[in-house]
Amino acid sequence: MPFSIDQLLTVTFTLFAVIDIVGSVPLLIGLKEKMGGIREFRATLISGALMLLFLFVGEKFLAILGVDVKSFAVGGSIVIFILGLEMVLGHEFFKGGDDPKSGTVVPIAFPLIAGSGTLTTIISLRANYDEWPVAIAIVLNLLIVYIVLKSLNYIERLLGPAGLLAVRKFFGVILLAIAVKIFATNASGLLK
Repeated sequence: MPFSIDQLLTVTFTLFAVIDIVGSVPLLIGLKEKMGGIREFRATLISGALMLLFLFVGEKFLAILGVDVKSFAVGGSIVIFILGLEMVLGHEFFKGGDDPKSGTVVPIAFPLIAGSGTLTTIISLRANYDEWPVAIAIVLNLLIVYIVLKSLNYIERLLGPAGLLAVRKFFGVILLAIAVKIFATNASGLLK
């Protein structure tokens, strides 16, 4: 089924906001120092595999659990809303692990890049869009993730602390709006 550039841009921007790779730059810089470097390509590849796997098999997995996509999308919209609140308010609701020695897979590929918010968003987007725009949006975001991981020091110097905070707050507001839209689109179907 053909899709429009508008759909692709919407899905790409939604994933970009949820992945929040720019908002994660301060954390990534700290992890890079603690671990003595980040394997950028490996982190990008593993997180991409998780996202694509969830895109194509996530619905079947939900069916095994007895959950339909609309219900998962509503639940996911609540998680996305909380992530948006976290970004806007500066409170950490979702706690990650503190072990920097676990390396590229944990915590960078999962849960930082392809975390529960991202995987929930992919299923929620899949409820509203075909697989292709979501798959292409995942690949486009992986390119951005790789570029950001390779450019951590440059980005830190360019934005500064105030710039990073402003970007994080901006994407938090966008996430709140996206969460409301996903909730409104799917909640009405559950009440019938």
